[in-house]
Amino acid sequence: SRKAPARLWLLTSVLMKHMENISSLLQGSSPGEYQRLDPKLEREAVAAPGEQPWEMIMDKKHFKLWRRPIEGTHLYQYRVFGSYTDVTPRQFFNVQLDTEYRKKWDSLVIKLDVIERDLATGSEVIHWVTHFPYPMYSRDYVYVRRYSVDKENNLMVLVSRAVEHPSVPEDPEYVRVRTYESQMVIRPHKTFDENGFDYLLTYSDNPQTVFPRYCVSWMVSSGE
Repeated sequence: SRKAPARLWLLTSVLMKHMENISSLLQGSSPGEYQRLDPKLEREAVAAPGEQPWEMIMDKKHFKLWRRPIEGTHLYQYRVFGSYTDVTPRQFFNVQLDTEYRKKWDSLVIKLDVIERDLATGSEVIHWVTHFPYPMYSRDYVYVRRYSVDKENNLMVLVSRAVEHPSVPEDPEYVRVRTYESQMVIRPHKTFDENGFDYLLTYSDNPQTVFPRYCVSWMVSSGE
């Protein structure tokens, strides 16, 4: 739709503000090195005024992970702030977009196809089927994603959300995930083609499992 670019710009500006707040408070002696924060300052940096606060659940040198409950559900929204110093922003961005390459490196992928492209807006509709640990059924996602390279602000943006699509009806072999949102902003330390960047990812979904999400993540990573 014509409103899509405006929404993307607004979302980008909000995420960019969060990223600036976090990185300015965490910044260490060199790009990509981040220090530990006073908990109160960290909460204020991650959440906008009036927003529900985030809880930090992982704090490492190049990777910070927060979560907060989604009101009225048992689910959480997650926010990740990370940094790489040995990869270019464009390489990282292209890996996020390249569905064919993901089929090679992600052993959990059963199916990952671009269903439709809108050249006018740059939107793509993706069908993604992924393994879940036994005895759970595999999950499938149908989502639209938009991406942009903002040269003026030196940013890359990728946003996705679940949608319905007539060419991908539900399959009884899989559990359809109907609630899914993801927003990522990538900010180079220098340029798009020089090593080093920070990224901010905000993510939520409802995989419709009785297992808590962290249990599912642990089972997947453990290969159980």
